[in-house]
Amino acid sequence: MTDEQRMLRDAVRTFAERELKPHVMALDEAQEFPSAAFRAMGEAGFLGTMVPERWGGVGQGPLEFIVVMEELARIDPSVGLTLAAHSGLCLQHLVLFANEEQAVRTIAPLAAGAAIGAWCLTEPGSGSDASGMRTTAVRDGGNYIISGSKVFITNGSHASTYVVMAKTDPGAGTKGISAFIVDRSTPGVSVGKKENKLGMRASDTVQMTFDQVRVPAANRLGGEGEGFAQALTVLDSGRIGIAALSVGLAQGALDAAARYARERRQFGKALADMQGIQFSLADMATQIAAAGLLTLDAAERKVRGESITVAASQAKYFASEAAQRVATAAVQIHGGYGFTKDYPVEKFYRDAKLLTIGEGTSEVQKMVIAKHLLR
Repeated sequence: MTDEQRMLRDAVRTFAERELKPHVMALDEAQEFPSAAFRAMGEAGFLGTMVPERWGGVGQGPLEFIVVMEELARIDPSVGLTLAAHSGLCLQHLVLFANEEQAVRTIAPLAAGAAIGAWCLTEPGSGSDASGMRTTAVRDGGNYIISGSKVFITNGSHASTYVVMAKTDPGAGTKGISAFIVDRSTPGVSVGKKENKLGMRASDTVQMTFDQVRVPAANRLGGEGEGFAQALTVLDSGRIGIAALSVGLAQGALDAAARYARERRQFGKALADMQGIQFSLADMATQIAAAGLLTLDAAERKVRGESITVAASQAKYFASEAAQRVATAAVQIHGGYGFTKDYPVEKFYRDAKLLTIGEGTSEVQKMVIAKHLLR
């Protein structure tokens, strides 16, 4: 790390310990969106890490973003997921593909935390197969009429700005998908069912309906038919964020397990003095280190302007699976207490599962990696 990155890490760590840690379980139990923390993250500049200064951001990059993500997720992965959807998906789509007028109009409030963003791709009948979406955008003079439904939309209830993928040419497959900026106040935009989830419960996840939503053509991002290619680029970048979230979650679980092992005594000695526990902790630490290096490699490739498709998939795949293994081991070290809500590992265990599903399942990541190996 550079000195600036160390300072950033220390600032985010202090923020997470002070602003997030006291409220983790209360927000999880209530399934309550961390509104106060979100605003504070915006004021601190954490939301605009990858946003150029000319558009109201901090003007840093992917390396700084993974620092922020890891430190937040080490305390509360739900907040990390909120950041991933807001900054890693919605904001990144705008930063990468908005024209100057669109960027000036939309990005600064999102970077400052004055507005919340959501990214709308997944539909009831099209999860991993995004090309099967049924939402349409029909041209009507200087506008498009968007109609359709989206599911598993993170931040959906609280967002004021949505990036929505829809088919402008239903017969053209993936080449017929376009992306649009949609304002929450537009007639026809409505929030549906809030999902009652296993984990990441303080992260808002809802269904969205777009019923004859009239959007100006000036809100289209890029040309017609470019939306799917844009989405793939955004997902490549977003997978680095989920990998970092996985590393942070796993580190939080390891920290908790090591602390418990030092404090808990059985058979006349601390668990930490037992070789079996030591070996488990060593395995956990090694998996985290490997996941962190894969994540760092993908982020550095992005900084250098290289293709990150394979590197991001490898990082996301390995880190998310490692987080699940580490969280499981942390619960095991706690024994029966790990199955209660009195210790943080129970929540890490529940939260970890989503990481192998969201932004491309582990199976999708293996498909991406294999495709590039065999082409």
